[in-house]
Amino acid sequence: MTTGPAAQTASIEAVQGDITRQRVDAIVNAANGTLLGGGGVDGAIHRAAGPELLAECRTLGGCPTGEARITRGYRLPARWVLHAVGPVWHGGGRDEDELLAGAYRACFALARQHGIATIAFPAISTGAFGFPRERAARIALAEARAALAEPGAPQRVLFVCFDRATLETYQALLAEPPG
Repeated sequence: MTTGPAAQTASIEAVQGDITRQRVDAIVNAANGTLLGGGGVDGAIHRAAGPELLAECRTLGGCPTGEARITRGYRLPARWVLHAVGPVWHGGGRDEDELLAGAYRACFALARQHGIATIAFPAISTGAFGFPRERAARIALAEARAALAEPGAPQRVLFVCFDRATLETYQALLAEPPG
């Protein structure tokens, strides 16, 4: 998938794997509002980055839902961690779609500010937060496509899927024409 002025080189891809092992400029943490670690991808990133990540997160004072914060990557291959707080799914009536889109937009804004060329995302909010997988993937891909059309956008956006079902969802949506 390519869009915008940098259409020759910008790409969106989906792979199955461990986000903590990705060799990209930044990985995104599907964080909770405290930014102090948790289960799932959040816990895995904190464990892989080491205690320095938690120490830096403690200085940030948390993060509201729909926003993101940036820290160093410490012991991760990625230089940066973008901590995105997606919404808990409550059936769709509490602005969940807009809050999830906002978390992705916040990550792309941080990426532009910090000159991040390659970024890897998990499926934010689809684990313990219960956001429906396909709905979340559609939002994620729409935000990625919009971001790639902006000046200073990352050149490579990678969606790192924990399981086969999530990978297949992203692959199917990437095969659809944008719109």
